Amino acid sequence: MSESVSDATVSPQPVAPVAPSLFSRLAAEVAGTFVLVFGVVGTALYAAGFADGDGGLNVGFLGVALALGLSVVVGAYAFGPVSGGHFNPAVTLGLAVGGRFAWRDVIGYILAQIVGGALATTLLVAIAAGGPDGFLDKAMSGGFASTGWGELSPGGFPLLSALLVEIITTAVFVYVILGVTSTRAADGFAPLAIGLTLTMLALIAIPVSNASFNPARSIATAIYGGPTALAQVWLSIVAPIVGALIAGSTFKLLFDRSRPQRDLSSAAR
Repeated sequence: MSESVSDATVSPQPVAPVAPSLFSRLAAEVAGTFVLVFGVVGTALYAAGFADGDGGLNVGFLGVALALGLSVVVGAYAFGPVSGGHFNPAVTLGLAVGGRFAWRDVIGYILAQIVGGALATTLLVAIAAGGPDGFLDKAMSGGFASTGWGELSPGGFPLLSALLVEIITTAVFVYVILGVTSTRAADGFAPLAIGLTLTMLALIAIPVSNASFNPARSIATAIYGGPTALAQVWLSIVAPIVGALIAGSTFKLLFDRSRPQRDLSSAAR
């Protein structure tokens, strides 16, 4: 006679997590990029120069840099477990070159990021339209927080300076992403490290180029930034991509990450 075993003594079998669908991942990229662009551009437009500094209520460069870092932390923890938390075409391309993201999904991710960024700036325009007389016109004539050189550079830096700072800072950013999402990194801290890195890099780049590191963010602001912003947007697309490709193609060579890697979707859990 065989021995029966009660259901209560049977150990439950672990349930394998279901991978998010492509639609869910793209929706997460739209949402995360929206949070990033809405946070940093909204801060730049409404808080950075509030009342021209009268009363000390404006947040300045430091406030914008913190807004960028915080928006990435929030987006990465909220949506990173679904999509990997790229929110930036340069990051997507850098990860693909580094062998950490599937090339078949690159175009979809980039389009989702552009949509999320454009939606954010469109809603910021709608908010500004209800502001004091002339507020929206002033914001748009001033470039709508677009990145670039010369007229669009807060410090009046030339093209070469803006090009270099965008390439270098984006390369550093992608190196950090690849490092903190390694299996050797501490679990759960990747979004925080990435956000703090962006804050630091923004403090360097804002006076020079107005700090992009992100083609989706640059396209989103150039749409409403006028002729100069549209004419200069190529730099804020090309330079971050070049920086990301440098980091993605050299990371393994420089740091010999031979162990299996994970993306931000697992690191954020």
